[in-house]
Amino acid sequence: MDKLQYASYITKIVEDITNENDTSYNILQLLLNTVYAISETEIDKELLMSIFKIRLLSLIGFTPNVNECVNCGNKENLTHFSIKNNGLKCESCSKLDKSVIKISEATLYAIKYIIMAPAKKLFSFNIPEESKEELRLIAKVYLEEKLEKTYRFEKF
Repeated sequence: MDKLQYASYITKIVEDITNENDTSYNILQLLLNTVYAISETEIDKELLMSIFKIRLLSLIGFTPNVNECVNCGNKENLTHFSIKNNGLKCESCSKLDKSVIKISEATLYAIKYIIMAPAKKLFSFNIPEESKEELRLIAKVYLEEKLEKTYRFEKF
């Protein structure tokens, strides 16, 4: 029953962002790979949802800038994710942005991997529990901000 709930949840999001008769191969591929991962693997379902959301947003044009600070261009000390500015911020620039979420190095690498990984290898990593929570928060808030809609995971 749990697996069906997760599949239903992601299907609702995809339904909201696509139009009938659109050719959205990459979105379909992501949806099918995610449903497969939900049904056939033991990967943490919350991690799956976070990966799905961030990759989906990247596919529809909301790819976060993960190579440098979106404010000053600094490539080092990227410790915060800015929801408002669509990407990473360095320690000093993050102090001026109330929409930032502090992230660990593992979360930073996970976000980079999610954006750049080949579709078939998208779900082939794991991160520490604290990073899973950071990723879950970023994925949830980023999705709701960019799609301007709140998605609730409903239990049957």
